[in-house]
Amino acid sequence: MNAPTPDGPPFRADHVGSLLRPPHLLEARARFAAGELDAAGLRAVEDEAIDEVVRLQADVGLHTATDGEFRRASWHMDFIHSIGGIEKVQENITVHFRNADGSLDFTPAGLRVTGPLSIDEPVFADDFAHLQGAVQPEQTAKLTIPSPSMVHYRGGAAAVDPAVYPDEDSFWDALSAAYRQQVQGIAAQGCRYLQLDDTSLAYLNDPAQRAQLATQGRDAEHQHERYIAQINAALAGRPDDLTVTTHLCRGNFRSSWAAEGSYDFVAEALFGGLEVDGFFLEFDDERSGGFEPLRFVPPGKRVVLGLVTTKRPELESADDLKRRIDEAARYVPLEQLALSPQCGFSSTVEGNALTREDQVAKLELVVQVAAQVWG
Repeated sequence: MNAPTPDGPPFRADHVGSLLRPPHLLEARARFAAGELDAAGLRAVEDEAIDEVVRLQADVGLHTATDGEFRRASWHMDFIHSIGGIEKVQENITVHFRNADGSLDFTPAGLRVTGPLSIDEPVFADDFAHLQGAVQPEQTAKLTIPSPSMVHYRGGAAAVDPAVYPDEDSFWDALSAAYRQQVQGIAAQGCRYLQLDDTSLAYLNDPAQRAQLATQGRDAEHQHERYIAQINAALAGRPDDLTVTTHLCRGNFRSSWAAEGSYDFVAEALFGGLEVDGFFLEFDDERSGGFEPLRFVPPGKRVVLGLVTTKRPELESADDLKRRIDEAARYVPLEQLALSPQCGFSSTVEGNALTREDQVAKLELVVQVAAQVWG
């Protein structure tokens, strides 16, 4: 692991990854789906949109640059369905989301493990190569991918063909080995900033989510411990100069969420045991609980406080953000803290209920406040 440096990732002003898709990109995706635009034509539109959004990130003063996840339909399923041995199935998984106005459902395509798991060539390798060519000298290209936990959380043992993996231990060994292929392959391509996005470890803080898993026959009280161990196995042997962070949120779909509760349930095992360099954590409202669980964060790891919401357009007060950073610093030293939005702006292609101008204002606010707090 790398102890984050003052000038290295995760940066004092950072962001989670996904950004609102511009209308012309959404139009191109619709034309592609309708057979009116070929794959090369869609990729050309994506390339141009990504070049523009990389410049946007530089213009607001961010040192992190992502491609906004512009080539994906969702933050996780595009990656998961690209793993060798995983088949996309039409048994859609229904995820219940909530917001201030009510509820809505998200139904990503399901998955089934039908063959040996492998990632022989890094997923998103070509996409990341384009990002590497688009960043400015002062920017660090970040690749965001779902954590191994997400493959299991979505389907559990029921999604694994027992003829391929007769028990969960053999499945997990193979999945972590496949992820090691991904991590080492993308690092060999020059990636120096990798983020594992994980809703499962945050969902498990919600008693309702644990109860739901228990009805499926899963060990809800200890599942987070297995997930932490398997992520660590996936990261084993990674290069010393590769910074790895994880982002933990409670769901983000069209300004809605799926789970509630503080990080208390997983905090001690998570912060003390997960072998990453930094944690992106959402703290944008009371749904996320208080900062007390941060007392388990050990020296040498950075906590990126997700205090700026991506779920609503209203702009936060700089003074309120600084006050909340001070509150968090009661539990983990200020020099280990950083600031970001609480989640991506567009975890799925639909995006949250904000405008591009709202997004820019929030990113600029993150940069401004970070400069005032940490210099």
